[in-house]
Amino acid sequence: MKTIHKSTKLANVLYDVRGPIVDAARQMEDEGQKIIKLNIGNLAPFGFEPPEEIVRDMIRNLPDSAGYSDSKGIFSARKAVMHYTQEQGIEGVTIDDIYLGNGASDLIGMATNALLSEGDEMLVPAPDYPLWTAVASLSGGKPVHYRCDEDNGWMPNLADIRARITPATRAIVVINPNNPTGALYSDELLRGIVQIAREHGLVIMADEVYDKVLYDGVRHTALASLSTDVLTLTFNSLSKAYRSCGFRAGWMVVSGPKDAARDYIEGINMLANIKLGSNVPGQYAIQTALGGYQSIRDLVKEGGRLRRQRDLAYELITQIPGVSCVKPQAALYMFPRLDPHIYPIDDDRQFFMEVLRATRVMLVQGSGFNFPDQQHFRIVFLPHEDDLREAIGRLAKFLEQYRARHARAAPVLDIATKKEAARA
Repeated sequence: MKTIHKSTKLANVLYDVRGPIVDAARQMEDEGQKIIKLNIGNLAPFGFEPPEEIVRDMIRNLPDSAGYSDSKGIFSARKAVMHYTQEQGIEGVTIDDIYLGNGASDLIGMATNALLSEGDEMLVPAPDYPLWTAVASLSGGKPVHYRCDEDNGWMPNLADIRARITPATRAIVVINPNNPTGALYSDELLRGIVQIAREHGLVIMADEVYDKVLYDGVRHTALASLSTDVLTLTFNSLSKAYRSCGFRAGWMVVSGPKDAARDYIEGINMLANIKLGSNVPGQYAIQTALGGYQSIRDLVKEGGRLRRQRDLAYELITQIPGVSCVKPQAALYMFPRLDPHIYPIDDDRQFFMEVLRATRVMLVQGSGFNFPDQQHFRIVFLPHEDDLREAIGRLAKFLEQYRARHARAAPVLDIATKKEAARA
């Protein structure tokens, strides 16, 4: 039989959050080794359980969950999402503008497939949540990455966004609060992005899954609340703020000039009809979650578990020589940088594979988030404080040995070579 190859559409698809390093860690676990996992924002394994009332209501509604729901989702859940959008200040949203899916990722794929034709471009942040780059490629389009500036708190660079727009650009993705950096964008910056979309007729794809996972009293602004004349698709879910990753319950809200987007919305409806509807038990959790007590506030406030773990992880990681990090204001992650003069790295995936084997700590390299250098990595600060201390302590020891090893291996340079290296 001839060799069967994967689709060329997978050329830009990567998901190293669950990639080769995870495969290696699984093999190590099979051998009896205990791995500390700082690679994925999966809350339940770290003791962040979903609110009891959500679980109870899902169980209570199981007898009514056997059949397909409406392709857009059950009425009560969509009504709860509509009320939530009103609280956020998003205007003009009706029940018909709300779609429920098997997590936000399901809806992101559906919306992108309905929008992009072969050769169309979609602006995606770098670093990104790699799903966005993947769905652009799988939709037949081209992901074009705009730069977020580490020196400016990982804020998107508006000039860089403008420079990357071409006649083929159809949409811009905004991940706020941001994964993987934990950045939260200012209203001024968001208005700048809206203005660019307005000038160029772009659709805004607003990924706001972490909109309630906020620290230090900061406030999140829903991007769709800043305009009524720019088509905006907002994505959210129960996974993070409600610690319900496995329930696979998410929603998408269409707002802005819907009459002008009638053909695109028809395409979204076609895809929603094809899949017949999403996981019904998860849909029944949405109304309870949005209308109930918001327990995430207890976790992110001063003294709350997530707040303490963020502070500890930041303190420990920035104490390591040659490691810098922008302190996250939101989400569950931080995105540290290894000084390339201290830690020369040619292949960051191989480097963090070495970290895993030497320390039994699993991290994800920066290139796994489509960032164009070899010096960054993402930390998930979900483990308990003792485990965070242990994990980052092991990483610190590994990096100490790496520094010593490369310092001994560094060649002795003559004066002219040193001056040339300094200029570079």
